[in-house]
Amino acid sequence: MSHERDNANFINRQSFIELDARERAKALFDAGTSRELVGPFDRVESPWLPMQGVTPQADDGCVVMKGKISGQAAVVVALEGAFQGGSMGEVSGAKLTAALDLACADNEKGIPTSAVMLLETGGVRLQEANLGLAAIAEIMASILALRKHAPVISVTAGTVGCFGGMSLAAGLSSYVVLTREARLGLNGPEVIEQESGVDEFDSSDRALIWAIHGGEQRYATGLADALVEDDTQEIVDAIRRFIAQGVPPVHRSSQVTLYRSRIAALDTSRQWEPRELRATWGTSGSVEEKR
Repeated sequence: MSHERDNANFINRQSFIELDARERAKALFDAGTSRELVGPFDRVESPWLPMQGVTPQADDGCVVMKGKISGQAAVVVALEGAFQGGSMGEVSGAKLTAALDLACADNEKGIPTSAVMLLETGGVRLQEANLGLAAIAEIMASILALRKHAPVISVTAGTVGCFGGMSLAAGLSSYVVLTREARLGLNGPEVIEQESGVDEFDSSDRALIWAIHGGEQRYATGLADALVEDDTQEIVDAIRRFIAQGVPPVHRSSQVTLYRSRIAALDTSRQWEPRELRATWGTSGSVEEKR
């Protein structure tokens, strides 16, 4: 019976990964409560991409929606990984920052408003360079301001992952939700190989990539708060639980002493296996696992 039930659950799943950014954002809200802000028909797009022969997107690959989740006000920002690898530029960065700031302003007025960031991104958009870096700095400042009042939840499902400066934004979140297909890391495999050589990181070794950057490993070593299947309802349920829990007593990014002590205790003269790190670090800092 258990095997049949598992098969039925698998068949009834709706893949979150297969949805585009707009569909992902809308799926999180209570039915009939969501509305998009600065949508594609407002034609707010990057002025820099056409100068470099790149066709811009009308929403700059960043979807912002406001509505209610479990009856409470919330803003959701979803990055479109299919457009420029979900990278952050001036316009997309400004949209994300403004959404967080407006949520913060609502909280300061006594209107509890949480934020959810759906991060499928490689980080800074190379074509916009310093503008992208400045945008990420502003995003991080806005997360720090908002998370004092209400949860900021980041979700990475796949297949782009969350890398570069936006991985720092995820790290500042109140809660991090990942699937097994997701990847989370500061530097991507190709960047590590390019800078340090294939002996340091073979970017063609997919098993190695997920063993280090994958959602299961990040959860097991305490760098994520929930590990869920690629199922829209499971992700919605995880977000609702974290909104209900409210602001965590201690944010992961505040646990500087803990993570410094972990690094100091590592023998850097040898290569550590991912499973060794799981055994050494356990699931400290993680909240739950949904199987």
